[in-house]
Amino acid sequence: MMDLAIIGSGPAALTAAIYAAREGLNVTVYEKTAFGGLLVSIAQIDNFPGFPDGVNGGQLAANMQKQAEKFGAKLKYGEVSSITKNGENIELIVDGQTVVVRTVLIATGSVYKKLGVPGESEYLNRGVHYCAVCDGAFYKDKKIAVIGGANSAVQEALFLTRFAPVNLIVRSHVKASEHLKQQLQIAIKNKKIILHKHTSVLEISGNSQHVTGLKLQAEKTFELPTDGVFIFAGMQPANDFVKDVGIELDNDGYVKTNEKFETSQPGIFAVGDIRSGSTKQIITACGEGVTAAINIREYLEG
Repeated sequence: MMDLAIIGSGPAALTAAIYAAREGLNVTVYEKTAFGGLLVSIAQIDNFPGFPDGVNGGQLAANMQKQAEKFGAKLKYGEVSSITKNGENIELIVDGQTVVVRTVLIATGSVYKKLGVPGESEYLNRGVHYCAVCDGAFYKDKKIAVIGGANSAVQEALFLTRFAPVNLIVRSHVKASEHLKQQLQIAIKNKKIILHKHTSVLEISGNSQHVTGLKLQAEKTFELPTDGVFIFAGMQPANDFVKDVGIELDNDGYVKTNEKFETSQPGIFAVGDIRSGSTKQIITACGEGVTAAINIREYLEG
């Protein structure tokens, strides 16, 4: 029987897999889209220890994956749709099949929030995107707009300037770190980014094939022609299946844990961005993965 099933494959999940597998546990990581989670969509990480010149998120994720597999962890594509306690064991439904395990680590992280404006769903992948690293190259020498004012939005806007000038749409004011604000000011000075503060998105418009523009509201309503819209309006917990497990959540839908990263259900742990109180930082997610792996081994040893 499998000792540990890890759901999700971000930095918290992969670090836990490295430590748990190295301790001799039978570990499988289940991921439904891309190994590394949101980490693979980050072009440049400047604050991860040991990389003074920064590191590409995709490369960091690939290295973590190789390290986990080196110690014997199995990484499989599969979507977990439910978790059920069955005595001392736990049953998962993975792609419609039942998998019985001794412990579970939930590390599904967060997903990008939607704006909820007309045109957003209609033009998904036809001009509306949530990953600049994934889709930015399609917009070389075209009109690009980025929506959002926090760290991720500014980072992605700066990344997209390698393809074309960027219109950065911010509902109130820029809330990024001082380091990113400095980089943003340089880009504005060099006319690589045009900043629209105190501006709301009313609609994403287009023709039958693709996005053609944005309807915006500032002091007055105006149209902004654009070919590609990249939305970074914050995050929300990826908790679709978690809601039905009977695990205690906080008011925002994040999983509550104790200091050992145990949830309210014995044998089920949670780490990373899905966890209530998480700092939403890569380095702390890795630390949570380490601590959870150690506590899971102790739990299995009784």
